[in-house]
Amino acid sequence: MGALLILGGRSDIGGELARRLCAGRPVVLAARGEHGMDELTSELLRNGATSVHTLSFDAADVSSHREVIEQAATLAGKDITTAVVAFGILGDQEQAEHDEAHAFDIALVDYAAQVSMLTVLADVMKRGHIVAFSSIAGWRARRANYVYGSTKAGLDAFCQGLADRLQGSDLALITARPGFVIGSMTHGMKPAPLSVTPDVVAQAVVKAVESSSGSRPVSRTLWIPRTLQLLAWVMKLVPRPIWRHMPR
Repeated sequence: MGALLILGGRSDIGGELARRLCAGRPVVLAARGEHGMDELTSELLRNGATSVHTLSFDAADVSSHREVIEQAATLAGKDITTAVVAFGILGDQEQAEHDEAHAFDIALVDYAAQVSMLTVLADVMKRGHIVAFSSIAGWRARRANYVYGSTKAGLDAFCQGLADRLQGSDLALITARPGFVIGSMTHGMKPAPLSVTPDVVAQAVVKAVESSSGSRPVSRTLWIPRTLQLLAWVMKLVPRPIWRHMPR
């Protein structure tokens, strides 16, 4: 079994996926700075990881992405066969409407850096699964969070194309489209309808990975929960004058 790489090692969903996928393999937790991952490291070792390594990387420094992946494989001592791209920021919509630098930061981390990292992973990895995270926020941009939503819309389109590119190869892309995720990133915010928790998202992703782990893995796009897909189609039908007043 190859190595597991979590890009966004302190993220709620990244941690939940690490717990579920670590058994019998080396794990690399990559995040901005190596602090704050000691507890998760110990837990992964108790859960059966053969080794756990931490790696510092700056998602916004796209020129370093290929080197980060090479360092991760070196630390693990094995090829990476499962890579989870779980870094990102929610940002402040109100600030982004007036502060072009903040709007750019959101776009850089949540779209451009994701495109860069996914491109490197698809180029370097020989087999296995890449996991990326889109969102219902990208399905139809809302006035309340259009900056963040626009990055997810672009990322989702990129992932659909990348999945088609990987079709028939030994590498598959799992694209998760969760609804509102109740966790540290959304702490203090009122949950939206069909909200999920990180463990629910992780379990759905693990199930997809395990179900497509045959001789030729299959790329999949997941609505989490599944009923969110029906809500998404309804969203498309809401008249724009009403839609612009919808909350986050």
